[in-house]
Amino acid sequence: MTAAILVLGDMGWGNHMGDWGAGWWILMTVLMVAFWGLVIFGVVWLVQSLAGGHPSGHGRSAIEILDRRLASGEISPDEYRQRRGALTGKGTGDSPNA
Repeated sequence: MTAAILVLGDMGWGNHMGDWGAGWWILMTVLMVAFWGLVIFGVVWLVQSLAGGHPSGHGRSAIEILDRRLASGEISPDEYRQRRGALTGKGTGDSPNA
């Protein structure tokens, strides 16, 4: 039994670092920072996904919402012109693109 331990000890099994020296410490530090960065990124992404998506300010503009409502038939062309004029600061025109 003692002979087997001495043979295994001579084979380098006890030297887990090999010839890297401080390289293992540097590699482990970089991998740890990358791991925790990915964990934090994943948690932030998950919370944003569950909370409803995008932060405020990245939604659709009022004109885009108004265009969608006209296209789906929720509002009439006259109401569209009136509301678009109010949003853009222009008077109501005859065409829906005013």
